[in-house]
Amino acid sequence: MTNQASKLHHVGEWAALRNTSPEIAEAIFELVNYDEQLAEKMWEEGNDTALINAFARTDKQTLFWGEQTIERQNV
Repeated sequence: MTNQASKLHHVGEWAALRNTSPEIAEAIFELVNYDEQLAEKMWEEGNDTALINAFARTDKQTLFWGEQTIERQNV
């Protein structure tokens, strides 16, 4: 089984390849229990719960989901 540090490293790389904030990537992967195919589908379709969870992880006012900038006030 993969350890937590390895999972986070993989999620970080996944986020970087998609120009997505790590907080969003981590929230997506947690919601899909680290299933990469489901994560990709959720990333493509969007997910409000992932955004809520992502902003709960940070004090940042904006996060990036691909080419889209998401503002905290709009979540």
